[in-house]
Amino acid sequence: MKIKELPEAERPYEKLELYGEKALSNAELLAIIIKTGTKNKTSVEVAQHILKLNNSEKDDSLQFLKDLTLQELMEIDGIGKVKAIQLKAICELSLRMIKPSNYTNVKINKQSDVANICMEEFRTEKKERARVYFLNVKNMVLQVKDMSIGGINYVNIDIQEIISLAVKLRAVKIILVHNHPSGDSTPSEKDIEVTNNLCMATKLFNIQLLDHIVIGNMEYTSVYSYLQDKTSSKIF
Repeated sequence: MKIKELPEAERPYEKLELYGEKALSNAELLAIIIKTGTKNKTSVEVAQHILKLNNSEKDDSLQFLKDLTLQELMEIDGIGKVKAIQLKAICELSLRMIKPSNYTNVKINKQSDVANICMEEFRTEKKERARVYFLNVKNMVLQVKDMSIGGINYVNIDIQEIISLAVKLRAVKIILVHNHPSGDSTPSEKDIEVTNNLCMATKLFNIQLLDHIVIGNMEYTSVYSYLQDKTSSKIF
C-alpha cells in the first residue's frame, strides 16, 4: 500500500500536522525526512529497514544512526546519495542542538550542572574526549575548551596547556570533564592520577581544581567524591 492510499490521519505528514510530532513513531519521523519510498516500499517501510540496523539493547534508541556511514545508508534499498546525506545532516544537527551555543553567563553551582551540560554530547562518543571549564571567582564560565581526543579507553591530557590557558583567561577555578565510551563512569587509576597531578599543578598558580567529572551512559562520577566514599552520583 502506498502512503497516499493510507487514511489521511495515518500518513506521516498529515499525522504530524493533526497530532504533533510526538505522536509519530521513529519510523514515521524518518519517513518524513526520507520523503519517498521505492516502487515496492513506502517511505515508512524504508525507514523501518533503517531502524532494523540498530544493534542497541534499547530497541527505541536512535544513537546508532549517527554512526552509520554514507556508504552503509546507501546500501539500503530506497536510500540514495542525497537521502543519505540528508540523514547524516539531520544527525549532526540533533547533536549540535543539545550543545549550548554560548556558555557566557552560565554559572556552575554543583557537579550535576556540568554533567547535565555535556551528558548527551559526551555519552554517545566512541572515543574519549577531555574538556575543561574555566571559571571566575563567582563560578561563572569564562570559556570552555576541548583539550584532546583520544582512543576508546584513553585520552592524553596536557596539564601544561590547561594551566597556560587558565592563566591567560585569569580563571581562578577549573573543572575537568572526560567521557568513558564504555558507558561506565567509574574512574580508572589513570583518571585518579591525572586528577592528582592537575590538582597539584593548579595549586602552584593559585587556581582551584573544583572537580574531575567522568561521563558515562546517563551517569557521571565525581573523581573527588569517588576518592572520598567510592560511590557515584547518577543524574536519573
